[in-house]
Amino acid sequence: MPLRDGGHNGIPHRHDDIDIRARPRALDKTMNASFQLLHAEGSPVPIKGWVNGVPLEPEARQQLHNLAAIPFVGPWVAVMPDVHLGKGATVGSVIPTRGAIIPAAVGVDIGCGMAAVRTTLRAEDLPDSLAQLRNSIERSVPVGNGNGGEHRRLPDSLETRLAQSGLAQRLDAIKAKHRQIRTDKLDRQIGTLGGGNHFIEICLDEAGAVWVMLHSGSRGTGNLIGTYFIERARRELERRTLGFHLPHRDLAFFMEGEALFDDYVEAVSWAQDYARANREAMMARVLHEMRHRLPKFQLDRMAVNCHHNYVQREEHFGESLLVTRKGAVSARAGELGIIPGSMGAKSYIVRGKGNPDSFCSCSHGAGRTMSRTAAKQTITLKQHREATAHVECRKDPGVIDESPAAYKDIDAVMAAQSDLVEVVHTLRQVVCIKG
Repeated sequence: MPLRDGGHNGIPHRHDDIDIRARPRALDKTMNASFQLLHAEGSPVPIKGWVNGVPLEPEARQQLHNLAAIPFVGPWVAVMPDVHLGKGATVGSVIPTRGAIIPAAVGVDIGCGMAAVRTTLRAEDLPDSLAQLRNSIERSVPVGNGNGGEHRRLPDSLETRLAQSGLAQRLDAIKAKHRQIRTDKLDRQIGTLGGGNHFIEICLDEAGAVWVMLHSGSRGTGNLIGTYFIERARRELERRTLGFHLPHRDLAFFMEGEALFDDYVEAVSWAQDYARANREAMMARVLHEMRHRLPKFQLDRMAVNCHHNYVQREEHFGESLLVTRKGAVSARAGELGIIPGSMGAKSYIVRGKGNPDSFCSCSHGAGRTMSRTAAKQTITLKQHREATAHVECRKDPGVIDESPAAYKDIDAVMAAQSDLVEVVHTLRQVVCIKG
């Protein structure tokens, strides 16, 4: 099954007027560069980083050097301004490969991404207190990890959506070849948020229009698929005879032409499609709750649904490459994307500039400046409440690790990638729902 640039169903993937297959301009016509060269001296593959004015911890830099040392990676690695240390590979990196895929670079939150839609509602249409709206959305969309974040019984509308999608049948075909992959979470988690940095938000743009924005991925099933194939790649590595040094076992890979390569492509493509369907199902339920509690409204034509943890085949500089974006968004010329800030910070709807140096990519958010453990040890509840005073959201110790102070300054992140995207809309949250 070839990796492809997916279409859309329900929420438009991109603005309808945009040609999402626009090709990057030729190599000799690259834009004025604002990246830094981050690769070690003598490295066979360059590392181009859009990190001016933003922190890059030494551990993340070393991870990038490890990636760039692999012979099938290239022609270079692109690094986004939200870069930080990740599990397996660096978050905020764009990793092109020739004839191979690194499952740990894609990660376990396969297809994680964003969806946003503008409504005809205005700021003045919202009630003074947004607590009831937040509570109704939390009741409608299961949030958090574990059994509490799953459906007790799949709602009829989601059961119909799942049946028509063909996702269950495709997953059964994958499981037939790989019995260890579980399928019991499929129906219980479609249309659910999860935990961690996943969220649902009601936002206002600079003109006072109301938006709905959410962030989630392929949930437990995608995690199981990612974990399973990462381990299979490690086992394959033990059997390989390499003509080069692999810097870390997390960089184990499948080669094109191998059965496991094809099986992984089939599974990762399924997870990416499930993640998109999950966001569409959540969006439908959020809008349903809003229609019950707010004045009548319509959906505007501007809507986006985009991955930022995924792999797909693309053509760059006349070469067919497998491009893994781990915490990065496709930003081809004219393509719409979403760059969220943290809880309490601004978010952006952006339009790609098609910069070929970044493989037509941009950041997927602000990026963490401290680990979750460090955030819980450093940020006080008082600081969190002050930072989110203008947002109807959780203000308890359970979300301290998601507080704005745990993330980079979104303004600095946007300034560092001004040659990758242009801002179309600036959003500020008025409701934020976390798992």
